[in-house]
This record gives sequence, C-alpha cells and structure tokens, in this order.
Amino acid sequence: QVQLAESGGGLVQAGGSLRLSCAASTRAFNDVPVAWFRQALGKEREFVAAISLLGSLTYYEDPVKGRFALSRDNAKNTVYLQMNSLKPEDTAVYYCAADPTREYGNSWYSGPYKYWGQGTQVTVSS
Repeated sequence: QVQLAESGGGLVQAGGSLRLSCAASTRAFNDVPVAWFRQALGKEREFVAAISLLGSLTYYEDPVKGRFALSRDNAKNTVYLQMNSLKPEDTAVYYCAADPTREYGNSWYSGPYKYWGQGTQVTVSS
C-alpha cells in the first residue's frame, strides 16, 4: 500500500508560482508513474499531468502546457509540480495519484490510478 501526501498549496496572485509536492510512504512509489489531477468547485476532477517512473517522460494537458513542470526525486520518494504563470482558472484542489492501471487506455499514464492523496488547495486570485 502506498500512501501519498500532497503539500505546497496556498493562495497566490495571478501570474505567481507555487510548487506542489507529493511525498510517498514507500519506495515502491519510485517504480510507478505519478500524475496530478485537479478538481475545481462544482466541476469534475480532471487530469493535469503525469511523469514516468524514472522521470524521463512527462505529459501535460493543454491548459497547463508550458506553465507547469513535473519532476521527481526518487531518493526522497517525492514528485513535484512546479506551477508558473498561474491563472484564476487554475484554482482547484490538486491531487497526486500513483500507479496507473491503464484500463482506460494504452498510454503509460492511462488510469484509473490505484493510490491517491488527500489533496491540497490552490487558490489563484485575480
């Protein structure tokens, strides 16, 4: 069982930056892809980005492409989501997830995901 804990959320002005962290309870986390999702108030949860187990591959959805960047430090069992040029529409609860089962598609990041964190709130003011 992998337990995930997100941190780094907060309130930031539009155009600002935040770095989210996803720390895992076990080194098994380093052997699987990790993704970030977000859910805005009243909306469905949406996929944001994913990073492969060695960090050599990343994938970003269009709304965040060029502004968000993923990295991972396997020595610390941690994945980071650097968010730059934040917009009010980025406001959401951000969740990290690990170990995609690939039942929904053939991509290396296709879900559903086995393990989820509790989420961290990101609020971007205009």
